[in-house]
Amino acid sequence: MENADVFFGLHDFLERMRQPSAADIVKSIKSFIVSFVNNPPDPERDSQTAQGFLSNMEAVFRAHPLWAGCSEEELESAGEGLEKYVMTKLFSRVFASHPDDVKVDEQLSETMTLVQQFIRPEYLDIKPPFQNETSWLLAQKELQKINMCKAPRDKLVCILNCCKVINNLLMNASIASNESPPGADEFLPVLIFVTIKASPPQLHSNLLYIQRYRRQSRLVAEAAYYFTNMLSAEAFISNIDAKSLSMDESEFERNMESARALLSGLSTDYDTQSHQSNSAEDYAPRSAGADRKRPGSHPSKPPVTPARKSENEQRPRATSGLIDQDSISNVPSLSDLENKGATMLVKENEPSKTFQEYPYLFAQAGDLTVGDVEDLLSSYKQIAFKYICLSKGLGETATTSHPSLVQQAVTSTANHSDNVKSEEVADRRDSIGSVIDDDESLSKSSQNDTEEREGGMADQSWE
Repeated sequence: MENADVFFGLHDFLERMRQPSAADIVKSIKSFIVSFVNNPPDPERDSQTAQGFLSNMEAVFRAHPLWAGCSEEELESAGEGLEKYVMTKLFSRVFASHPDDVKVDEQLSETMTLVQQFIRPEYLDIKPPFQNETSWLLAQKELQKINMCKAPRDKLVCILNCCKVINNLLMNASIASNESPPGADEFLPVLIFVTIKASPPQLHSNLLYIQRYRRQSRLVAEAAYYFTNMLSAEAFISNIDAKSLSMDESEFERNMESARALLSGLSTDYDTQSHQSNSAEDYAPRSAGADRKRPGSHPSKPPVTPARKSENEQRPRATSGLIDQDSISNVPSLSDLENKGATMLVKENEPSKTFQEYPYLFAQAGDLTVGDVEDLLSSYKQIAFKYICLSKGLGETATTSHPSLVQQAVTSTANHSDNVKSEEVADRRDSIGSVIDDDESLSKSSQNDTEEREGGMADQSWE
């Protein structure tokens, strides 16, 4: 089902739930959510319980007067709306709810973070005609959106979009080079490479969440094929070693150690700079505690690379496969740091998290209230103070030398978030109320902006 179909299907489902004749369905949904949340986490039992409830409710829809005379497409749409609503409500209760899943997430994330420092297409036996790292960035960005969604289908769509981008690029490359049409042997290695480079957090938990809570009757055909490939990619990465990368054992170990040393060095440098920054904050008009709560001049979290290190430090050498750690003596200017920061921001894995501490960054004038003025003024003073200190420290005039790059980074991040959350934004503009949030009465409206933006649906008042 296309995104637009699901979007309008969700609205149709919620509109039907407002009807007086839907009182029995509303009561059943609310009772299920309350009962489910009050039970201790048990992934397997939770999955069976949720799947059984969704299946039973879809059967109820077919026999209910509200859907009398509806087509199969409309009934399917109602089922999608129900799944999206229920699982959005239960997300915080069921996602990564088992310690074992969290542990696997951490191990997988660490492996991807290390391997991405030196991985190259040839290590995965990807043929030269199919190597296109620049275009693969599009697939990486699609996969990185997965943690911006809560509904199982929305997360699955991120995987499908990633896979479709890869498949289309491989198909175009095969036509251009007169190669045979690409198959699984060409597709899977590229998907593995893209996944390692994208390094989406909690990948294991995301895949388990889709397996457990996406209606099994809908996890078929193309969706099942691409999802199975993603499971294979996860398994490959979890067990990655020298042999799987067509690499000597000693070379693999050297690369892993170099990656650990590099990441450890960046962490140490960041801690040092943070200490120096905190010392400078003693002179700020606000308290140090407040400054740490709302950092100032650089909204991007990645640390500024120290002057003694090369910009190519994090990239592998094409000749040896080892990481280049040569030092250079040039001191970067303020504009250099600004350009570099903007570039890093554009490529940030999770841009939405980067800007969580800056709630007004993408706000419109109509979103602001008088109560926001004090926070905005304090933030402005803090940012201006820190930026001037940075400028003075580098011996430059405190002006934004290349605003276009910074604007490009911010715009890219905003678009990144907007593309995934188009349904949420549309729901917000429709100004629909809340649904099943009040445990005492279904007729009371309650606003919940967090679930409205992150949950993929606007809550509504069923009256």
